[in-house]
Formats: sequence, C-alpha cells, structure tokens
Amino acid sequence: MAKTYIFLGPPGAGKGTQAQRLVEEKGFVQLSTGDILREAVKNQTELGKKAKEYMDSGKLVPDSIIIGIIKEKLQGLQGKDIILDGFPRTIPQAEALDTMLPEVERKLDGVILFQVEDNEVIKRLSGRRVDPKTGKVYHIVFNPPPEGVEVIQREDDKEEVIRKRLDVYHSQTAPLIDYYKQKGNLVIIQADRPPQEVYNALINVIK
Repeated sequence: MAKTYIFLGPPGAGKGTQAQRLVEEKGFVQLSTGDILREAVKNQTELGKKAKEYMDSGKLVPDSIIIGIIKEKLQGLQGKDIILDGFPRTIPQAEALDTMLPEVERKLDGVILFQVEDNEVIKRLSGRRVDPKTGKVYHIVFNPPPEGVEVIQREDDKEEVIRKRLDVYHSQTAPLIDYYKQKGNLVIIQADRPPQEVYNALINVIK
C-alpha cells in the first residue's frame, strides 16, 4: 500500500523544504490544501465551484467541501506515496481524514511534527528579505543579499505578523499534536538543525 504521511509544524519549520526533497528524490506527491482548492476551482469541478462561492465572498470554505476535494484528489493518486501538508488543521478535519483514508484504500503511516521553538521561527522568518525585481529570497543572517541589491521585507515576515501566525498555529494545531500522540502515530523531529540533518532524520522515519 502506498504511504501516507502528515507534516505538522509551525510556519518556518522547513516542512515545505523537506517535502520538496521527498518529491524530488523519493517520488512523493506533496498535497497542500491551498493548492488542491485552487486546482479544483480552476478545473471547475462541482466541489470547486462550491468552494469558489465561499472564497469569492471572503468566507472560509467549510470542512465538508475541503474534505470532499481532498478525497477526489486522493482517488486519482492510487499507488502514489503522499505527504499531506497543511491538512488536517483541526480535530474535526483529522476525524474526517480517519474516515476517508480507508475509503480511498489508504492508511496513515505517520504524523511527523517538525518541532521548532517560537524564537527560532521568528529569527528565521523575520530575517527574510526579498529582491522585488527577481523575487529571489535572502536572509540577513544565513544568506545576505549581495552588495548593491535592494531588498524589502514582506508584510507577513514582520515580527508582529509572525507572532499572530504562531498564535493561530498553537491554538489550532496543538490539539492535533495531542490527538495523534494518543493514537500512537506521532513522530517528533527537531527541526532547528541544518536542513540536511533534518532530512536524514526524516528518511529514517519513512523508510
């Protein structure tokens, strides 16, 4: 049976970077809720049209529609190893996923929590700078821009915004951590290390 993993962790924990490596090197498919929703809207599936109505009116897309869209997507990925990134976000979504996976002939192989302290997240994200001409991303500590390159700080990389995002993460996702811990399928990876070390730990988990 193809593998199914959930990636949890705060913004800036490096989930996307690690998922991308699994996609490139191990043939995984990375599924993020935002991408799946946009694709369904673009393809004008029945559920995509319903989702668009909510999005156009500025409302959150209800769980029932999100879960339906994800189920449709999974049905088209039989035999593929997948990473769910950004889903589930809440306990009701996690419970719906528990019901859905057997229906698409899958089981959950593990939930991987990329653990990083808030202060480290703030340091990582608030140090990011973007070259508005090229879109290239730099970091004032880890990867400073070359001399003469004018860079800007994006709104969502400002410290007060990051703190708000972390508050949302802790309030929404902390219950999920306990939920999967009780089920016995939560694996914690310390993500405040160099990316290669984190990847090595990740490979040990999924092999």
